[in-house]
Amino acid sequence: MFRGMPAARRFFVVLLAAGALVATASAAAPPVGPLPAGPVAKISTKRGELVAVALPASTNGRQWRQKGIVNTKVLKEVAEADVGPSIVIVFKAMGAGTATVAYGLTKGETAHAYAGRRFVITVS
Repeated sequence: MFRGMPAARRFFVVLLAAGALVATASAAAPPVGPLPAGPVAKISTKRGELVAVALPASTNGRQWRQKGIVNTKVLKEVAEADVGPSIVIVFKAMGAGTATVAYGLTKGETAHAYAGRRFVITVS
């Protein structure tokens, strides 16, 4: 298949194939299902400010996964880090409005959530 093809073109074809595989693999994870009752934090901020939310570190092969899509006109995720015993996610307040950020604690990339956390963030 690659015989007679210039090296640059071969590289481009392999790169495209790898990208297609990654896109397919990331699309295979099911969305997080219904969240069990859990704490809801209400946060108010102003446009242009940074807002951080913290989730407890997970154990036993469980991981926090975002449920749904965050309104990017209101909030935009800018960073994520493990800080001590917590996972901290930082958002930038983009514009006035309210956005809900929800996370479910799942075992791998399954839909079942063992715990849930919600953050209602109002930007003025």
